[in-house]
Formats: sequence, structure tokens, C-alpha cells
Amino acid sequence: MKFRNFKMVDYVVYGRGCFNQLDEIIAPHRKEGKPMIFLVDHFFENAPLVNRIPLRGKDKILFADVTYEPKTTYVDSLAGQLKNEFDSVSGVIGIGGGSTMDLAKAVSLMMNNPGSSADYQGWDLVRLPGVYKVGIPTLSGTGAEVSRTTVLTGPTKKLGMNSDFTPFSQIVLDPELTANAPVNQRFYTGMDCYIHCIESLEGTYLNEFSKSYGEKALELCRKVFVKKDSWDNECDDQLMMASYAGGMSIAYSQVGVAHAVSYGLSYLLGTKHGIGNCIVMNHLEEYYPAGVKEFKYMVEKNKIDIPQGICKGLTDEQFDTMINVSLGMKPLWENALGKEWEKIMTRDKLRALYEKL
Repeated sequence: MKFRNFKMVDYVVYGRGCFNQLDEIIAPHRKEGKPMIFLVDHFFENAPLVNRIPLRGKDKILFADVTYEPKTTYVDSLAGQLKNEFDSVSGVIGIGGGSTMDLAKAVSLMMNNPGSSADYQGWDLVRLPGVYKVGIPTLSGTGAEVSRTTVLTGPTKKLGMNSDFTPFSQIVLDPELTANAPVNQRFYTGMDCYIHCIESLEGTYLNEFSKSYGEKALELCRKVFVKKDSWDNECDDQLMMASYAGGMSIAYSQVGVAHAVSYGLSYLLGTKHGIGNCIVMNHLEEYYPAGVKEFKYMVEKNKIDIPQGICKGLTDEQFDTMINVSLGMKPLWENALGKEWEKIMTRDKLRALYEKL
């Protein structure tokens, strides 16, 4: 048997207020005359956080438009803009939710790799390390801060640049940065973590490594979304660690049905990842009965509305597009349903599932 030898994040700093150490953390990685690029979620434009970014010399803040999930065309345009303006940069620092961190990882890679980011959608296609890159989450749940992928929508598929060159060089986990997240957004992103754990813990790829992290992340999600009656600082602390542990759990296993189906929604309809997972999870009793029951309880307890009927009125061609994208996620289906998964998840069965959403 061949065991996975996977790359992790090089450095991790955790704690309330640790964002204030960013200047000293990145100082050794500055190269003379080459700026640090701060890619910041557009949610923070004109927010106090921007004034805390340690700009030096030619450093630049770029506000990332994450209204929709990152597209390969957007990655290419950002990397092209930076190459035209600076030739090269010292590093790329992503500050925001999962989409912003994925953009930062992808732009870092495209500073040093030729062609389009669409050329690298898949497993282990990236040939050269990117520039120094830092991930600073302002939402907790996606696990993007620790994953070896950067989820992108390309011309023909929604698939990450999965490679050993993708993980961040450094992550800064400061729960204070997540304090004012919008309630619905915080829930959807938190549920991304919860769903990671259910899919990992009930998957065929499960081993003690992924199980240890997955169980801890699940325990923290339950503390936040099941046991607590109101949001406090401790919730921010716990959810940030749940996100990290949930990301580590799937690093050594895989996600499953909810993610595979939501990729199709995202590709066709532009549905954001967290909310897409919630829309799908609502209908997966057949695959994760206990998880779906608890998920529905958390939705009710936290007074969250999950959109319904988003696939109404789609054409056969549109359903086929979603089905093709979803069935392309082979490792996810194998983890969920085993090696014979293609006999279980037929096109007709998947179509019927999409029609319920």
C-alpha cells in the first residue's frame, strides 16, 4: 500500500490579536524593491482592518471581488496585472474568507507558472512553487487556510489547483478578525466545516489521522451551533480551530456527496460554496441520516433560511452540465460510496437529486 505524503502549511500563528504581528512575520520574506501584495476581501473596503495592514515601500492592497466564487479568468487577470506593474513580487497575502484565500494561493502560483490557471485545474499539475503566500481568514469554516487546493471555476469545470505547491507558507489565525461576520454568512461557512467532518468521518477513505482531526472539529462545531444560545468570543475561537481541524481531516481523506453535488450548482448557477453545501445537505438523508438530522436541528436553532427550489425551470442541457461537473469529482464519490460508486450514483439518480434542490 502506498501512503499519502502530503504537504502542510509551513508556519502557523494562533491567538487573539496575533494579526498585529504580521509586520514582523513577513519582514524576513521581503525582497528588495519587490512589494508585498495584500489581497483583501472587498467586504473590508473602508473598514478599520485596512488601516492595520503593515504597508511598506511599494506594497499594494488589492480588493478582491468575491461576489462570485473565484474564476480562472479572474486569477489570470490579477496575476497579469501584478506582472505588468511589478515584474515580480515578494509575496501575496490573502485576507478574507475561503474565496479570498483561494485567490491568494492561485495568484501566488501564477506569478511563477506559465499559461493560464485553467491549465492547472486537477491533481499535481503545478510545476513550480509560487511566491511566498500568507492566509489570514476572516471567516471560519472552509479550511482553505490549510488545504492543498484552490477551488476555481474554469472554462469547462470547477476544480482546484491541487498540488504540493498550493498550501500557504504561513497562516495567521486571529479569532478577533471573525467577530463581526454577518450571521447567515458565518453559519453557512461554519456548516462547510460541519459537512467536511460528516463526509470525512463517514467516508471509505477514513483513517485514524483524518478521524482524530474530524472528531475534534465536529465536537467544536457542536459546541458552537448546538450547545450555545448566543454568540460570544469563545464561539469565534472554537470555530476557527474547528475550521483548521476540519481542513486537516479532509487533507488526509476526502469530502463526499454534498461537496460533489454543490460543485455542479456553483459551476452553473454561481452558488457560493458554503450555502451550496447547505442547500444540498438538506436533502441527503439517504447518505448521511444522522448528520442531516443534526444539520436540520442547527438550521432551526440558529434561525437560518436555506434556499429552496433553486433548480426549478432548468433545461435538460443545464442539468447535464451540473451532472457532468459533479460526476467529474471522482475521489469525492469514491470516498462517499466506495469503488463501485458509478453503479450507485447514476446520471438519473443525480438528476433526481438536483431536481429536489
